[in-house]
Amino acid sequence: MRFPKRWRGSDLSVFRSYATIAPHAPQTIIEKVVQRYAVDHPTSKAVKAGDYVMIRPEHVMTHDNTGPVISKFKSIGATRVHNPKQLVFTLDHDVQNKTPKNLSKYASIEAFARQHGIDFYPAGRGIGHQVLVEEGYAFPGTLTVASDSHSNMYGGIGCVGTPIVRTDAAALWATGKTWWQVPRMIKVELKGRLAPGVTGKDVIVALCGYFNKDEVLNGAIEFAGDGISALSVDERLTISNMTTEWGALAGVFPVDEVTLDWYEQALKRLELRTFSTPALSASIPPPPEHPRINRARLDSLRANLIRSDPDAVYASHLVLDLSTLVPHVSGPNSVKVSNPLPVLESKQIPIHKAYLLSCTNARASDISAAAAVIKGHKVAPGVEFYVAAASSEVQQDAEKSGDWETLALAGAKPLPAGCGPCIGLGVGLLQEGEVGISATNRNYKGRMGHPNAQAYLASPAVVAASAIKGYIASPESLDPASLPSTSTPAFSIVTPSDEGAAPSTSAASEEPVLPGFPSTFSGPLLFAPQDNLNTDALYPGKYTYQDDITLARQAEVVMENYDPSFAALVASIREEQAKTPSPASGIKQGVVLVSGYNFGTGSSREQAATALKAAGVPLVVAGSFGDIFKRNAINNGLVCIESPEIVADLTREYAKDGKRGAGGRKGELTVNEGHSVDVKVVEGRVEVRWPTGETRTYTVGRVGASVQELWICGGLEGYVLKSIK
Repeated sequence: MRFPKRWRGSDLSVFRSYATIAPHAPQTIIEKVVQRYAVDHPTSKAVKAGDYVMIRPEHVMTHDNTGPVISKFKSIGATRVHNPKQLVFTLDHDVQNKTPKNLSKYASIEAFARQHGIDFYPAGRGIGHQVLVEEGYAFPGTLTVASDSHSNMYGGIGCVGTPIVRTDAAALWATGKTWWQVPRMIKVELKGRLAPGVTGKDVIVALCGYFNKDEVLNGAIEFAGDGISALSVDERLTISNMTTEWGALAGVFPVDEVTLDWYEQALKRLELRTFSTPALSASIPPPPEHPRINRARLDSLRANLIRSDPDAVYASHLVLDLSTLVPHVSGPNSVKVSNPLPVLESKQIPIHKAYLLSCTNARASDISAAAAVIKGHKVAPGVEFYVAAASSEVQQDAEKSGDWETLALAGAKPLPAGCGPCIGLGVGLLQEGEVGISATNRNYKGRMGHPNAQAYLASPAVVAASAIKGYIASPESLDPASLPSTSTPAFSIVTPSDEGAAPSTSAASEEPVLPGFPSTFSGPLLFAPQDNLNTDALYPGKYTYQDDITLARQAEVVMENYDPSFAALVASIREEQAKTPSPASGIKQGVVLVSGYNFGTGSSREQAATALKAAGVPLVVAGSFGDIFKRNAINNGLVCIESPEIVADLTREYAKDGKRGAGGRKGELTVNEGHSVDVKVVEGRVEVRWPTGETRTYTVGRVGASVQELWICGGLEGYVLKSIK
């Protein structure tokens, strides 16, 4: 990766307003929105996929991770928030934790917000992504980022939402902007109409399961097609939310009459927010105008809708016929496995826990759908059914409609509005050997509890039906005669992308070695024969919000959910290395980890990168990387190299049955067969010495000067400190 030279040494605290729109060049909706928020960008150049741009987003949200961002902000020497109105704090992840330590952390975050004039939403108000939509921080035609991987959700209302990481957030607080590489553009065409009983959740579960070969990895999705008009805004939010699990960096729906009507209703709701009853509205003065959702802004939105140009360029064009889709269930323990509900129901898979919560499917319409299914029934014996609204406003709506009471009378256990079990925090987690079905977005191994539990994902109605029947089941209201065949839905790739991931730096490009950057990374090679090794596997969620956890402790728990013996293995190797003479100048010793494709997929937690580095892994080789992980790695000085050839050779020799996903030939999760490696990152060459004595040489992309500079500075944090000084 290489940034434009003009950024190097630039004063990041100086920026101008929206970039001047360039002379016409065909652009997608996403490219047009990014153009508006690009700063320090040549006015004559249209923003296109692949460009590195500095962006000044409309808003940046942090949640429970605000505490570590405050620490980073202070450590870079910043004393003043560049633009307090750009920032939003929402406490939502660990809201069940009433310990003095967590309450003190929450209080310090609120105090910082008050000190700097930052909008703050306390624990109990709701999940940050939902709050940003409800309060208009995420708004059609804008660019809003969050230090959380599910900021893709904002695409459901036509806002380009994309994740950043904690270090980016600190840089944004200090300077108002950060870097972004515009992803490749992917059109996803939704044709036809859903059959009765099939939902938006089924759409995204099917997309993740049937297009499961990294077709959208690290891309920006634009949804299109005649099927969109029949999808509600809530369904669009669900679909956009889980484009994260699909592997994309954004998932944006066009703004249409459905969107505009939704905002008209939102405006009416806000206008009545201060009245005890609508009947009183005519007799007292109107409330203050909402700063972000108001008549003037909605009129401007309607008059200036953004559309993709007819000749806009897409790297890929995927098509799904909604009329051929039946309800689907994801899992177990993978969003890339999608099962037609009728097939899975016939197996009568017993469950122990059911969940209706999260930013994916806990809005009023979701709670209503579950209540309609469960009304007149009781939760099955031996099953625990946990319910949490996406926000306090959602819960109020559900209480007014009677849906909340219906769920409670059936035996559902209410939780406060927040993330809770979805992130593996609080009560109700899956225990060893248990099976759960959830309306959340992730069913990664160990995310919602014990690594030896099984988790499935489904729509709210299917979750409720399963809770009362005691096994994965369809609602009684679902009429099989109204559904299409249970065979695979009709899907296709019209114009396949040439590559399954964003292109890496060309091996032929010339890169200098900056003073202080190693010319070679050297050490033993460990192989994890696994694709989609996610952030929960790399760094369990239960540690993510322990803000005082040390790097040494991170090193002890790294890869715990994938291979509990990994940390000890790396530590023993590092101990042996410490006994050997110091390496020659320009050589960085450590353990080199090699794994499969889409390494680091999942959440935005930066500890997935820092824990590896702290353990003594200075460099990771993979077939491809999840972009959020790669961003965290670059920002924290962990070097990432893509080499499908090395992965293929190791897979062929050491993976069980020659395939990744089931460990090594001996049943081990981490293969340690005595390989050693020299990674000459600036030359673009990797030399692997095999146990047989053979040395194999591979050509890889070179590490650019800008990444070297970040490494030398200790990461983006050090780079920003250097810049503002």
